[in-house]
Amino acid sequence: MIYCLNTSTIKPQALLDKIRLVGEAGYDGIELWLNDVWEYVARGGEVSDVEKAIADQGMIVPSVIAMRQWGDFDGWEHQLVLDEARRRFALGARLGAPFIVATPPLEMEETGHLPERYCELLEIGREEGIRPTFEYISFFKSVHTLKQAWEIVQRSGEADATLILDAFHNWNSGSTLEDLREIPLDKISHYHIDDAAPGKAAGSQTDPDRVMIGDGQIDLAAEIEVLREVGYDGTVSLELFNAEWWQKDPAETLKIGLERMKELFEK
Repeated sequence: MIYCLNTSTIKPQALLDKIRLVGEAGYDGIELWLNDVWEYVARGGEVSDVEKAIADQGMIVPSVIAMRQWGDFDGWEHQLVLDEARRRFALGARLGAPFIVATPPLEMEETGHLPERYCELLEIGREEGIRPTFEYISFFKSVHTLKQAWEIVQRSGEADATLILDAFHNWNSGSTLEDLREIPLDKISHYHIDDAAPGKAAGSQTDPDRVMIGDGQIDLAAEIEVLREVGYDGTVSLELFNAEWWQKDPAETLKIGLERMKELFEK
């Protein structure tokens, strides 16, 4: 596996510090949030500084996060979203990411239009040199299960359509190992690994409930075994949004996270 870190795990750190810390901890890659990059530039930095920092650590960028609201609006508002997509896709491509995460609507329950909208993003991605990868969010009202996401990817009819897997969203949405087995290897862009807070039922958790690998109630070993069955040996990111871990020494958080990923994948 190619071990990466989603920077939400150490969110309070400054962008260049995140990159340095992740590299020094021994990760192969770093999954960046584009808003962090925009904020860095707004404060007087340059995108080239970010590129250099990543290169100095010898890391890859497996994907960038995120493209939102592409399924939420119609008319001129949707056109504005597509314009924003071009801006975000261009930045992600410049940072060397092969994928950008495409997040479904938060409140809208209707999903019939999403395959066509996803095709629009794929076309923009071809022009900008990056592939939007479909994301499902277990506590959103639209696409909240792995099965729903896979159906939309299939209905797009596009050969370059993919989805991004997430252990927390699989567990929290009641997605099954059989659902995971249905996903062809070439349709998996990336894998987020995380655990779920103990003592709180599936379906009731949200991002802040994610806990460190091994501290929660997800059978991660069983999920990883399915990934092995389908032949997945690509990129994986530790992705937490946990305020308790944000308060800890980020170097220690990164050390523990990498050790626990390796323990799971290298058994």
